[in-house]
Amino acid sequence: MTRVVESGEAMQAAGRELAGLLRAGDLVVLRGGLGAGKTTLTQGIGAGLGVRGAITSPTFVIARVHPSLTGGPALVHVDAYRLRSLDEVDDLDLDASLADSVTVVEWGTGLVEGLAEDRLEVEVERSVGLEGAGEARTLRLAGVGPRWAGVALP
Repeated sequence: MTRVVESGEAMQAAGRELAGLLRAGDLVVLRGGLGAGKTTLTQGIGAGLGVRGAITSPTFVIARVHPSLTGGPALVHVDAYRLRSLDEVDDLDLDASLADSVTVVEWGTGLVEGLAEDRLEVEVERSVGLEGAGEARTLRLAGVGPRWAGVALP
């Protein structure tokens, strides 16, 4: 599924819409260049899930847990940009909270796929160099595994 979002606000709205599909145990792997909008999308997911705390890039702390304010799953927000190996991912013990949380991993491609048989892969691409593109971004969503079979992605 591919869609264009025109602004940061639209990216957050896309995240809120996506949150409506997410449930405890879901792994979401985000990829895209610096400044593409991965954290902005995650802010929308957090708002849609009704979690506590401001969603900011966890680049320096690597992972943040945002508990639910509504009785739903917590959001575990991970930035794997500084991680270089599967051992470093394993040290985070993400598998300990995976079943009870929605886990969103920025820069996780090639590192976190082994955490779950099912995952949602989201690519966020800036429309750099296109005249009139402004803040436009392209989102590409692909569900992997039985969990996502037949799920209509927004």
